[in-house]
Amino acid sequence: MSLLVIGASVVASIALIAIFKKPPEKKEQPRVAPLVEVLELDEMTAEFVVRSQGTVRPRTETILSAEVSGTITDISPKFIAGGVFGRNEVLMRIDPTNYTVDVEQAEALVKQRQIEYDGALKLRASGYRAEAELASAAAALASAKAALVRANRDLERTYIRLPYEGMVRSKEVDLGQFVNPGSRLGVVFATDYAEVRLPLTDGDLAVVELPSPSEITASGGAPGPSVTLSAIQRGKPVSWNARIVRSEGVVDENSRVTYAVARIEDPYRRHSDGVPLPMGTFVTASIAGSTLEGIVRVPRSALRGSDQLIFVDDESRLRIRDIRIARADENYVYVSDGAMPGDRIVVSAIDTPVNGLKVRTGSEPDDSETAASQLATAEESD
Repeated sequence: MSLLVIGASVVASIALIAIFKKPPEKKEQPRVAPLVEVLELDEMTAEFVVRSQGTVRPRTETILSAEVSGTITDISPKFIAGGVFGRNEVLMRIDPTNYTVDVEQAEALVKQRQIEYDGALKLRASGYRAEAELASAAAALASAKAALVRANRDLERTYIRLPYEGMVRSKEVDLGQFVNPGSRLGVVFATDYAEVRLPLTDGDLAVVELPSPSEITASGGAPGPSVTLSAIQRGKPVSWNARIVRSEGVVDENSRVTYAVARIEDPYRRHSDGVPLPMGTFVTASIAGSTLEGIVRVPRSALRGSDQLIFVDDESRLRIRDIRIARADENYVYVSDGAMPGDRIVVSAIDTPVNGLKVRTGSEPDDSETAASQLATAEESD
C-alpha cells in the first residue's frame, strides 16, 4: 500500500512540474544580408578602336592583251609569275617587221603628198590652178599624215609595257607564239600601293570619321583615320601601317555594312624597309576611332540584360537602373547616360536581384550581422 502511495506521489509531482514549467524562450534567427562585390565608377577619356578585317588587293590590276597581230619575238626575263618590273619597262615584243615597213611607206607617201601640195600652192598663187585642185592636194597630204600616225602607233603597240611599276600575276604566252589583236598575254598588277576593303557597321561609323567624297583627290584618296593591319606570317604576328582613304559611299544591301578602303604604301617594300605584305593576304584591321571625354567604363560582366546595371546606394540597398551605352568592346561597355562617377555597381553574381534589397558590400558591417553577433554573445552568457 505504501508503494502505491509513493508511486502516486511521484506521478503527481511530475505532472505538476510539467504544468507549471516555463517553456523555453524562442529566439528568432536574424536574416543575414547577401554579400556582394562592388566597383566604384571613375570618369575617364576613352580612345576607341574599331576592329575589322579584309583581304589585301592591288589598287590596279591589268589583263594584258595584244593590240596588233604577229609573232612574239622577245620576252623579258621578268615576265614570269612573281616577277617585278618598272614603269614603262618592256615586258615583251611582237615582231615589228611589217609595222616598220608600214611606217616607212607612210613616211614616203607623206613626202610625196607634201611635194604635190607645195606645187599646187605655187601654181594657185600664179593663177594656173583652181582652188578645188589646191584643196584636193591639201586633203591628200592630211590623209597621208594620218596614215603615218597610225603606222607609228601600230609600231609602238608591238612593245608591251605598262605606265606603272608592278608584279606579274600570270604569264599566258611565250616566245614564238602568234597572237592576234585581243589575245590574252597575262595578268599584272601595280605595287606602288595596295588597298583593303574593311566592312563597318552603323555602330562603327559612330566612332570612325570617314573622309567625305568631296575630299577625295585625283589619286583616289583622302586623309582619314590611321589603321594597323595585322596578319600571321611564317608563324609570327606582323603588322603594317595603313590609312583610310575613302569609303565606297553605299550600304551593302545584304550585310548592311559600309565598306571603308584602307591604303598601304609600297606593300612589297621595293622602296622601303620592312616585311612585305603580299596580295591576297587576309588581315585584321585596328582603326583609330574618336575620343570621348568624361565617359564611364563598366566591365561587360556587370551588365544585366542589354542595358541595365545594378547599383548599391548609400544605404547599401540595390537599385536597378537603365543605362545608355555609347560603345562596347569584348571586355567593357562605355556608358554615356545612367551612371555617374562615384556610383557603386555590383560586379558579382546575384540570383534574384530586387530593388531595395539590403546587401553587404564587404567594406561595411551589416546591421543583421551585428545583431547576430550580439545574439550569440547573449546566448553564451546565459
